[in-house]
Formats: sequence, structure tokens, C-alpha cells
Amino acid sequence: MRIHVTSVFVDDQDKALGFYTEKLGFVKKTEVPLGHYRWLTVVPPEAPDGTELLLEPDAHPAAKAYTSALVADGIPAASFAVDDVRAEYERLRALGVRFAQEPTEAGPVTTAVLDDTCGNLIQIVQLP
Repeated sequence: MRIHVTSVFVDDQDKALGFYTEKLGFVKKTEVPLGHYRWLTVVPPEAPDGTELLLEPDAHPAAKAYTSALVADGIPAASFAVDDVRAEYERLRALGVRFAQEPTEAGPVTTAVLDDTCGNLIQIVQLP
């Protein structure tokens, strides 16, 4: 068994697609119209057949409450591995990305937390 798709709730799919592709560097994998919304996924360019991230509309009332509560408590909705957190932090800041947490060492890992502009905090992590 393996993870095929995981998701983050977003308040605007177009804005989310722009952020996740233009800022974070993912590429669009799937876009299927579903009425007012779309089944919209992105993947890392180096793993086009890997786990897909669904940019899921936060249209369900529970989704807004859930994401708001996570943000209020400073809890990331997802965590993405990077080779060098400090370098990625500097690259993303230069692109205008806002961070809720600067690079921080936590035992054997280094983490930072960014605002995805679509209702979520996202952690980036450098593993040993």
C-alpha cells in the first residue's frame, strides 16, 4: 500500500495552482472539471508519477473551520521535504513568500513554515 493522493483545502483553486507551481515549483498533473470546481493535482517535476497533491476546494463548511483552526494554532496542513531548508527559505522569500516560522533546527531536522496564500501553513523540512 502507498499514498496515491493527499490533499490540502484551498480557498481558490486558480490562486493555489499559481502558488504551488510558480512559487513552490510543482507541476500540474491532473485537471478534471467537476461543475464549479476541478479535480486539480500537482506533483514534483522530478516525480511525475509520484504522490499527487490535490488542491481541494474548501467549500464544505467543516473545511473552513478546520483550516482556520490549524492556522490559528500554527499547525501546518502539510510537510514537504527539501534538500536545504535555508536555501529554499531564501529562494521563496525572494519570490515574495511569507513565512510564519524561519528555519529552525529541531533535533536532527531543520524546518520552516510558510503561508500558501490559500488558507494553509505549509512546513518545509530538511531531513538528516
